[in-house]
Amino acid sequence: MALTIGVVAERATGERRVALVPEVAKRFRALGVELVIQRGAADGANIAEGEFAEVRWADTVDEVLAADMVLAIQPLDDESISKLKPGAVLVAGLQPYQSADRAKLLAERKITSFAMELLPRISRAQSMDILSSQAACSGYQCVLIAASHCTKFFPMMTYAAGTIRPAKVLVIGAGVAGLQAIATARRMGAMVEAYDVRPETKEQIESLGAKFVDTGVSAAGTGGYARELTEDEKRQQAERLGKAVAQCDALITTAAIPGKKAPQIISAEMVSKMKVGAVVVDMAAESGGNVAGTVAGETLRVGPALIVGPANLPSRMASHASEMFAKNLYNFVVPMIKDSALAIDWSDEVIAGTCLTHDGAVRHDGVKKILGL
Repeated sequence: MALTIGVVAERATGERRVALVPEVAKRFRALGVELVIQRGAADGANIAEGEFAEVRWADTVDEVLAADMVLAIQPLDDESISKLKPGAVLVAGLQPYQSADRAKLLAERKITSFAMELLPRISRAQSMDILSSQAACSGYQCVLIAASHCTKFFPMMTYAAGTIRPAKVLVIGAGVAGLQAIATARRMGAMVEAYDVRPETKEQIESLGAKFVDTGVSAAGTGGYARELTEDEKRQQAERLGKAVAQCDALITTAAIPGKKAPQIISAEMVSKMKVGAVVVDMAAESGGNVAGTVAGETLRVGPALIVGPANLPSRMASHASEMFAKNLYNFVVPMIKDSALAIDWSDEVIAGTCLTHDGAVRHDGVKKILGL
């Protein structure tokens, strides 16, 4: 019997993305998979139902939740989890470090769940990495937000009476989001400086045409992420960064540590010394913020600066963000499909490493440790 994959309409406030797009649906159908999509699921991403070929449209979420495998962008709520059939597979962004109750419910319902945020950071898994694809969307959006609030032109402008110098942009963090922010700000013509606690990013930053801000602090960690800084390192970092922060017209911060509160890098004192009218876009707002004074989902005047704390940035560009997310899910799921049926290879380190729950238990050691399970 062919595997049935269901796609739900997202319920989270402001979420416009969808976990399946027409191009990816065609690929699944070519594998002999049956697809059932909840009506309205793709509306927010501006994808018409007619663009999907050979799928079944469900009027209720219950029809979708009866599938063998369910794909989603955001975690399902408890009611939806309770309607999944025992042994079903859930593949989604599950925010695994946020809720012990959700992890326990998935285990109790005997759901095999894969939290895509847990994907091992290895070369073979890059095409499946939702964190990287959606971070690229976020970094791009941060620059557009900064430019829309900035009272200066990003590019150099020449007009009849003279020349206007370009705005100066400072980007904190040179992961996928930060590098995308740097590249976007440079394409818009801004003068760009960037900082990351990992010294190996200097070459990447400079390759994009930005100047690296050297604070003398290194926090190279494991798995491509930065480690937390000591108190002495934080003080040294703040002293060196302070000057660059005070001189910029727009500050974009992108530093985050998976499963933990975002590190506060820009203090209230540093904000107080910024230029009058400077704009701050804190991409880490939803996990606590990198900047003192950030409030998730709000735009506030703090001293001389305007601090923007955007929420769910990828959803602002739902069409392309959905396409990227859907392709990530497809690349992850395909190795589990053989002869149109589900065939999970638990010896595969990518599959095993991404698993949150299976066979009645929470399987991921890192999640169990952080949530105290």
